[in-house]
Parts: sequence; structure tokens; C-alpha cells
Amino acid sequence: MYWAMRIRGGSAVRITDVEVEKVFIPAPDPPFLWRSGLPGSLPDGYGAVLRVRTDDGCDGVALAPRHGSSALLPDIVDRVLRPWLIGADPLQREWLWHQIWEVDRVEEIPLYLLGTLDTALWDLAGRAVGQPTWQLLGGFRTEIPAYASTTTFSSVAEFLDVADQCLELGYPALKLHAFGDARRDAELCAAVREHVGSEVPLMYDGSAAFDLPDAVFLGHALSDAGYLWYEEPIREFSVTSYKWLAERVRVPLLVGETSDGAHMNTADFIASGCATFVRTSAELRGGFTGAMRTAHLADSFRLRAEPHGPTVTSRQLCMAISNCTYYESLVTSNPVRREWGVDASGIVHAPRAPGIGLQPGPDYPSFLEPFVVDPNS
Repeated sequence: MYWAMRIRGGSAVRITDVEVEKVFIPAPDPPFLWRSGLPGSLPDGYGAVLRVRTDDGCDGVALAPRHGSSALLPDIVDRVLRPWLIGADPLQREWLWHQIWEVDRVEEIPLYLLGTLDTALWDLAGRAVGQPTWQLLGGFRTEIPAYASTTTFSSVAEFLDVADQCLELGYPALKLHAFGDARRDAELCAAVREHVGSEVPLMYDGSAAFDLPDAVFLGHALSDAGYLWYEEPIREFSVTSYKWLAERVRVPLLVGETSDGAHMNTADFIASGCATFVRTSAELRGGFTGAMRTAHLADSFRLRAEPHGPTVTSRQLCMAISNCTYYESLVTSNPVRREWGVDASGIVHAPRAPGIGLQPGPDYPSFLEPFVVDPNS
């Protein structure tokens, strides 16, 4: 049925090919954890770049960085996407986004791959008009503060040392990925608050470590310590458990990072009353189209939509979305290394190059290097 999904009309531009290139992703150095027992970094492996080619020579690209992408993305492109994409208008992103969801109904596309085509099409659109994609999305700001989002360190003392370094490097706020034990994490969060004082915004990410009783216990500690948000303490399969958690704790919840269904699933979290912040991202919300739907949905209820992760796509979203607070900048090492593009005042500035581009870091073949974002720009 997929190859019957054709469209004509719109612009004169047509997609001529859809390619997937396997790319080497080096392991982070040093390796890191999200919490005890949950790996954060992976060994050396392979991701994939999706490239959409057009008959006017303007191409769009998107990186799928997770290791399984190198096997899964070529398969879905070869079997399903390429036959109905060739000849389609790449600027009719809305129509194509709807067709991807039709494909997902029978293919069950992994969440992190579902928006890859949409991201490549938004990259192509920016290149076609010579503008960064955040401006095509509407454009709201040209800079935003970055918070230091830690991975898991060995002890309370090391976390306090890392917090000092982050503040000295200019980061105005901190988020903790802690040990994954509710009692230890409560002690850590209280110690960090006492150490940095009452003026530094602090957030906590549970990486889905807890059941409801432990999440409630830790939530009380975060409330007492004045944390800005409490992120993903429980797996996001049950909206009801988050509703019950919100009824029992005072700290604001940030929800909807890894749940499937883009804005459609986020709507259920919001309707339950548990959300004060929601996550949005191109990678986990169905590309830029799904990410912007999520942000606008949150805004209609006067909630905030916080872009997820230290990526070139998140930088674009931060500049386009009105109701977000920070850019998430990952801190994985001690001594702390400030992420590229975060200045000495902890500020990330709007991208200037057309489109979106590819994340620096992977080992790209030479023909993809013109698409890679320059970390020194």
C-alpha cells in the first residue's frame, strides 16, 4: 500500500532519491552512567544518516545516532519509504509526516527513528531558502541559557565538586542524574541545594528508576529543596501513576520524554493534570513537526516545553519555541568540559547556517562533511 501513497502539486521540486549512509559513532571518553545499573554511554558503534535528494540539487540530511539505526533505518527506507517518496514534493512536510504515521501503524517504527525523515525535510527546507530552520519554524529568540545536565558520578562529594566546576564555567543552572536509589538521591539533592545556595535553579532526572512509593518519597525531598522540576521518575507507560504522583508531591513534574505518540501522548499527560513541564525533541517526538506540535500544545495550557538533549536539533528548537526555559548541555566528565557552543556566560546562541546540519562527533564520510555543523562557528 505504501507505494500507492503519491502526491503531486505543490512546488516544482521533487525527491529523486533517499539514501542511508552508515556512520561510525565513537564511544564517549570517559564512559558514563545515567544511574546505577543503567548505562549512559555505549561502546564504539554505528549510526546512520538519512539523505533526501531532490531534482534541483538541494538535499536534506538527518542523523540517527543510536547504534541500532545502522541496521533498522536502511531496512525501513529500502522496503517502505523510498518507493513512495521518489517523486514526492519535499516541501509538503505536513502530508509526508502524516504518511509516516500511517506507515508506523503497521511497521511500529522505533521512536528514535520515526521523525528522521521529517528532520531531513526541515533541514532541506532551510537550505532551500538559505535560512536556519529555527527561523522557518517561526523564530522566537537568538540566545538561551544552558543548564549543566550531569551524568552519574561516584559520590556526593564528587557531585558537589562537579557542581562547583559547572558554576565556575558559567552554567547558571544544574540538573542531576543521580544514583537511582530514592534515599541516596534525596540526600544528594539536599546536599547540592545546601552547597550551591537558594538562588541556583536545580532540576532532577530520575531516568525512570522508581515505583510510585519511592517516587513520592523523593518528590517530597525535592519539594523541600526547591527544585524547579522532577523529571521522569517512573517509566512513562502509565499516565495514571504520574497523575497519582502529582497529587502527592508539590515539586513540578516534567513528563513525556520517552512515551510514544508525539503530541498525542503528551496530550494525555496534560489532560491528567500531572504536567507542569513537558519534554519535546525532534528525536523522540516525531521530528520537528511533532516537536512543534508538542510545544504549541503545552503553550495552549500555559505549560513549558523543554527541548531534550545536547543536539543540533535541540538548539534549533530552543530558538523557535517561546515556552522553553533552557538548553540541555550534558556534563559527562570530571574535570568538567563545557560543551561546544556554550559560551563563558552559559549562553547558547542561535545557529546561523542554513538548515539544521549534522551533529559534530561521528566519523562522517567526506561527502557528508559539508553538512556537519562547525563547532567553532
